[in-house]
Amino acid sequence: MNIVCLDLEGVLVPEIWIAFSKESGIPELKRTTRDEPDYDKLMKWRLGILKEHGLGLKEIHETIGKIDPLPGAKEFLDELRKITQVIIISDTFTQFATPLMEKLGWPTIFCNTLEVAESGEITGFKMRCENSKLSTVKALQSIGYETIASGDSYNDLAMIQASKAGFLFRSTDKIKADYPDLPAFEDYNDLLDAIKRTLS
Repeated sequence: MNIVCLDLEGVLVPEIWIAFSKESGIPELKRTTRDEPDYDKLMKWRLGILKEHGLGLKEIHETIGKIDPLPGAKEFLDELRKITQVIIISDTFTQFATPLMEKLGWPTIFCNTLEVAESGEITGFKMRCENSKLSTVKALQSIGYETIASGDSYNDLAMIQASKAGFLFRSTDKIKADYPDLPAFEDYNDLLDAIKRTLS
């Protein structure tokens, strides 16, 4: 039994925080897991910036409402789901992901949750589990699945390396250079073909 585990942002949809950085005019918020491997540190820093600027969930939702899946992403996902089980494993939050899941045809997603005050201020976040991507892949393997994983950032590397097959997708030059053993693709058709070869 095979199951494909995909990252969300950068692989299927644009980076939410980069889009919000442009919308809000706060360049610091462009920093993502491509730049900062420590997700806990990154999120605490982001929440500090939001508080400083008086921004909350409402403003981020307005930006997310304007985000569409990357060109070809839904078609890729639809084709992939015809041939195997797929789970999106993301460090994003339910409150951010739900509008995007609708645009992608409601695939299964495992992600985290935000703590939001009545005022709409994001006061904290709750991770689903520690090292969520690697932990999820290992849990799936423990119940009889062979995992195939793909992502673009530092926080995807553990699940990619722990899987039967793993692929970088639209990653950074630095990550590709640091992990030359990992096949890297830029095009959905090439990624789909690589996954199909692994499944056959």
